[in-house]
Parts: sequence; C-alpha cells; structure tokens
Amino acid sequence: MPEIVSPPFILLLWAVVGYLLGSIPTGVILARAMGLGDLRQIGSGNIGATNVLRTGNKKAAALTLLGDALKGVAAVVLARAFAGPDAVQFAALAAFLGHCFPVWLNFKGGKGVATFLGLMLALAPLAGVMACALWALTAKFGRISSLAALVAAGWTPVVLMLIGRGELFVLAIILALLVYGRHWANIGRMRAGTEPKIGAKS
Repeated sequence: MPEIVSPPFILLLWAVVGYLLGSIPTGVILARAMGLGDLRQIGSGNIGATNVLRTGNKKAAALTLLGDALKGVAAVVLARAFAGPDAVQFAALAAFLGHCFPVWLNFKGGKGVATFLGLMLALAPLAGVMACALWALTAKFGRISSLAALVAAGWTPVVLMLIGRGELFVLAIILALLVYGRHWANIGRMRAGTEPKIGAKS
C-alpha cells in the first residue's frame, strides 16, 4: 500500500465513491432491460456475467462482463484524477466491495471477477492484461469460470512484484483473498467434481 498522506475525509470520500460505482448491479439491470427476467432467480442466482450466460444470451453476458469491469476502471480513473495514490487504492478496494456487497441488493452481490480485472487494468495495465490473459486461457482450456478467476487473482500479486509495482501488492493480496472467499463454495464443488462448466444452464 502507498503511504497514507491524504486526510481521512478524502479517503472516506473516495471509498464511498468507489463503493457506489461498484455497487451498480450491471447484470441485474441488463437482464431486466433485455427481457431476461430477474437474474437472481436464474441459475446460481449470482449477478455476474457467468450467470447471465446461463440465460443463453451471450450479448447480455458480454455486456455484463464489460460493465462490471468498467465500474472498477471508473473508480480508479476518477480517484486518480482528483486525489492521491492512497485514495486511488481505497477507491479500488471499495469498488470491489461494492460489487460483492451492493446496498441496493441487500448486500448480496457478485463474486467480483470482472471488477477485479477492471481494477487491475486501470491500476497497472500490464498486470491487468496478464490477469485477463490468465483468465481467458484457463477458461478456454479448463472450461470452469471459477477456476479461471482463482488462477487470475492468485497470480496477480506475483505479477505485480515481477513488473516492479510492489506498491499494489498488499491491495492485490486483499483482493485475491476476497476473490477466493467469494468462490469458497465453488472450490468445494471443484474438489467434488461437480462445478458446472462455462455455458451450462445450471
């Protein structure tokens, strides 16, 4: 983490901004707008792109993935434009928490993968591109979305250290732990061999 130099109210302000951006329920909004119904009543009930894909609408899933990533990008870009590096990281963490625990949905949100990728692309583009590549390759060959998420999140702190972005290491570790925590049930199903493949209806 960078040295904390901003006044507490500035950090709180950008944490609130980040949280509100992250808490926008992209998948729920798009599913309703595109006539797919209440996403929380479909498949796993998750509000992320993987569950949107279970509706069979690939366009909606792609737009959800993009929208969830852009929430993270927006939080970082705005904080960077108006505040210091410490506030940027507070906004980034809050955006991730906002996606996972949105106040508008009784704090029952998504698992944060797309938002994590968006945050990394904005914070450290090279690390973000590598995280996206790890996610895409694992998803392509493993056919399990949760496995792809775990691989991308788990390797990102290492990548950041290798490319000389150590100031982001602690934040990346926190985000990775949150991603793993949000996928705890998925890990159990993978160990049992019952985790659904990408594109499965349930």
